[in-house]
Amino acid sequence: MPTYDLYANDPGDPHWQVPATGAARFGWEYDEGRERLLALYQKGKDKQWDGNKRVDWDLEVDPYDPLGTPDEAMILYGTPYWAKMTERDRGELRRHFASWQFSQFLHGEQGAMICAARIVESVPDLDAKLYSATQTMDEARHAEIYGRFLHEKIGMLYPINDNLQSLLGDTLRDSRWDMPYLGMQVLIEGLALAAFGMIRDTTDKPLPQQILAYVMQDEARHVAFGRMALRDYYRQLTDAELREREEFVIEGCYLMRDRLRGVEVLENFGVPKAEADELSERSEFLQLFRKLLFSRIVPCVKDIGLWGERLQRAYVDMGVLELGDSSLDLLMAQDEEIAERLDAERFATEEAQRVAEVREAIEAGAAEG
Repeated sequence: MPTYDLYANDPGDPHWQVPATGAARFGWEYDEGRERLLALYQKGKDKQWDGNKRVDWDLEVDPYDPLGTPDEAMILYGTPYWAKMTERDRGELRRHFASWQFSQFLHGEQGAMICAARIVESVPDLDAKLYSATQTMDEARHAEIYGRFLHEKIGMLYPINDNLQSLLGDTLRDSRWDMPYLGMQVLIEGLALAAFGMIRDTTDKPLPQQILAYVMQDEARHVAFGRMALRDYYRQLTDAELREREEFVIEGCYLMRDRLRGVEVLENFGVPKAEADELSERSEFLQLFRKLLFSRIVPCVKDIGLWGERLQRAYVDMGVLELGDSSLDLLMAQDEEIAERLDAERFATEEAQRVAEVREAIEAGAAEG
C-alpha cells in the first residue's frame, strides 16, 4: 500500500526541497589520514548488516500495543479524556503514539542519510569522506527498517514534526561544512539515540527491541565520528566562531525539548492544541523523558569543545548541566554489548531449535526403521 494512504495526517507535498549551499571539496591526498578515523572507517565496513536477514520480521506485533507502553506513561492517563476511553480507544491511542515516534525516527534517518551524503561532498579530508560513505549506507538501512516496521507492523505513519523539519532545514541550508556534523551527528542523532535507548530498555516486545538495539549499534559509531571530526576542527576556531555554533546548539536544544512531544497525536483524539500543550507539559513521564533526551547530547557538546558560559547557563535552565560529566564511551560500549548479546541469545536459541529438529528427525527415522 502506498505510504500516503497510511498517514494519520496530511503530509502535504510529496517532496520537501531544501536549497543546497556550500561547496563540494575534493582532496588529492590518498595515503594518509587520522588513525582513529580510519579505524572507525574499517569498523564501519566490517559492521555492515542486512536488515532483511538480521531482524526477525516473523515476530508478531500487536499494532494496538506495539511497545508494551504502560498506562501511566500515556499523556492522557488520569485525565477525563482517558476515563471516557474504551479499551479499544486506548489501544488506538497507543498505536498512534508508536506511529508518531517511529515516524519521527524514520524521517530523521532520511535526514541523517542526506546529511551524511552532504558530509561526503563537503568535508575536506578524505578519511572523513570514507567514513561518511559507510554512514550513508547505515542511515539508508535504518530508514528501510523503520519504514518496514511502520508499514507492516503498525499500518500508520505521521508526517515529520514541524520542529524536527525546521532543525533539519537549518542544518542543511548552512554553507559551513561542519554544520551537518553539528546539527545531525550531535543534536539530532544524540536526541534519537536517547529516545531509542529509552524504548529499547523499557519495551518487552522483541521486534522493536531488536530494531532499536541494532540501529543503536550503528549510531554509536556515528556519534564517535562526529566527536572526532568536530573536536579536531573546533580547536582551530576563534572564540567568535565557537560562539556562533553554541548559539545553534542552544536554539536546537530548546526546540527539541519544547516541541517534540507528540501534541499532534492528542489533537487527533479531540484534545485542543492549547490543552494538549498543557497536558504534555504536566506529564511526569514526559518530563523525565525530556531530561533523558539530553543524556547523549550534553556530554558530546562538552567533549567537542562547545562549553561557553551562555551554553552552560542554557543547560542549567534545562536542568541537564550535570549530564556533561557522563561518559559517552561507556554509553556507546553498552550499546555495542546489548546488540551483540541480543544476537548471541537469538542465534543460540535458533541453533538449539535446529538441533532439536534434527534429533527428532533422527528419532523418527529410527522408529520407522
